[in-house]
Amino acid sequence: MSALKTFELRSPDGLRITVTDAGASWMSCIVPLHGQDGQDRQDGPEGGERQQREVLLGYETPDDYLRQPGYLGAVVGRYANRIAGASFELDGRRFALDANEGPNQLHGGPVGFHRKVWDVAHRDEQMLELTLCSEDGDQGYPGRLDVRVTYRVEAPLTVSVSFEARSDAPTLVNLSSHAYFNLDGPDRQILDQQLQIAGGRYLPVRADLIPTGEQQDVAGTPFDFREPRRIGDALEALRRLDVQPACHDHCWLIDAPEGESAAAVLRSGDGRLTLALHSDAPGLQFYAGEFLPQTPDRHGRPHSKHGGLAIEPEALPDSPHHPEWPQRDAVLRPGEVYRHRLTYRFTPKTRP
Repeated sequence: MSALKTFELRSPDGLRITVTDAGASWMSCIVPLHGQDGQDRQDGPEGGERQQREVLLGYETPDDYLRQPGYLGAVVGRYANRIAGASFELDGRRFALDANEGPNQLHGGPVGFHRKVWDVAHRDEQMLELTLCSEDGDQGYPGRLDVRVTYRVEAPLTVSVSFEARSDAPTLVNLSSHAYFNLDGPDRQILDQQLQIAGGRYLPVRADLIPTGEQQDVAGTPFDFREPRRIGDALEALRRLDVQPACHDHCWLIDAPEGESAAAVLRSGDGRLTLALHSDAPGLQFYAGEFLPQTPDRHGRPHSKHGGLAIEPEALPDSPHHPEWPQRDAVLRPGEVYRHRLTYRFTPKTRP
């Protein structure tokens, strides 16, 4: 295997991201925190942190991304999230998938797209295109799937991740970015950060995190993020219910996925940075990082519990087993083109 590569993209207003061909993974995202005059200033209790902030969890080297346990920054597919029993039926045929979470499949299987080395199709200072050919039978999925992911940075402080796929046979496709964010920067918890999700319903799950099939109203529950809510408060409310799993690793049904409103908005605990996430997907998975200590950071140390969070726009998890759900399915047929676009827009707030 040839040496893995990394690529840095820069927007005109100073946003910098790093991407690797290992899993098409997003390694780093450094956001400038400009003052009102546009000049960098010193920040932090010791005055040593420049007016820029690393907001993405990641590893030190590209090689780490091909053996990581936590999907940090990876493109996940063919099917992001979980499929119960690692199997599905399509057009009267049953397909057995490669299981990698007990009897179920998670994020496309043990050698999903996060374990592949992608090809570079095009790159310039602000854009990177990566491609992958997933052969018929890959992780149990039917059809040869040709995939393209495009990372782009632009002003104002915006990152977009666009997916495109074509298949020569009916198959399932559900691609997303598994980026982990911490808007307060490395070595901090997310508990003081505020999250808002544009969804009035969520999918309750079993103990193994497979959806039960219900689509439940969030009103009066720890899953109500329709208004900005401190993540630590929502987690505490969930623990008081004494239910399992006592964590946030659920999918919200986005009320207007193709509108102008953001699917999710995240604000840093210090109030200095906001992230608005736009998507055209019907669902958004929010994972609060309960098991991050099993995943090393850029220095080889375990991440802290709640050291970051994932907000993944995607098709609803286990949707092949729920044809009764009104949301569109994840089936791609020959002649069709799968498209999915994520837009991350950062807004810094200058201290008074």
